[in-house]
Amino acid sequence: MKKIITLLFLSVLITACSSKKEGNMVVTGQIKGLKKGTLYLQKMKDTLLVSVDSITLKGSDSFTLSDNVDSPVLYYLTFDGNTTDKRILFFGEKGIITITDKLEQFGYSPEIKGSKNQEILDKYNVVNRQFQNKRLDFVKDEFEAKKANDKVLLEQLNKNILKLTKRKVLFTTNFALSNSDSEVAPYLGLTEMYDASIKMLDTVNNSLSDKVKQSDYGKLFQDYLDKIKKNEK
Repeated sequence: MKKIITLLFLSVLITACSSKKEGNMVVTGQIKGLKKGTLYLQKMKDTLLVSVDSITLKGSDSFTLSDNVDSPVLYYLTFDGNTTDKRILFFGEKGIITITDKLEQFGYSPEIKGSKNQEILDKYNVVNRQFQNKRLDFVKDEFEAKKANDKVLLEQLNKNILKLTKRKVLFTTNFALSNSDSEVAPYLGLTEMYDASIKMLDTVNNSLSDKVKQSDYGKLFQDYLDKIKKNEK
């Protein structure tokens, strides 16, 4: 009788362990070179980064992770802990998302397929990187100008940085307006438009589709705008 009870218990335990609940978003792929370690699927909850799924790899560099997505948001793929220098950021949404990367360049240039929001964000990032690189050049030149005490050059560099900032804000605003039916639009409003005027932020917010306004980022963007307007009074 004890043997039967033991066998039944083991059977229930094995079934429970093998019947992992699959969410409406499945993230699958391969990290070439990662033969041993634990991959974590994470996202922000309030102000904390939490793990929603994980998989321990032993001899295989392929993985499958999942989560239930109510609204498209950014997810993080990390391994062996919350290492900020080794992570893949991607827009999670319902469906199957495939991620391919290499261990030695983890997070640098992953191939991500299956997320429409990610495709839109990738297009933005191509131009945004150009702005970032140009700003780094200006910062480097500014450092050299300060060493040389070149006040004329410093003044010109400050003007150039201001012009670059305005160009980036204008580009980001227009990009968000062109993609107002994507959750990327309010996300950019929250993360890339900190130098924008209230009028520009309002224009982006008013252009959002009803679906996007009801999304997590849509609601956060509205709250962000409300706080700014309140502080302006």
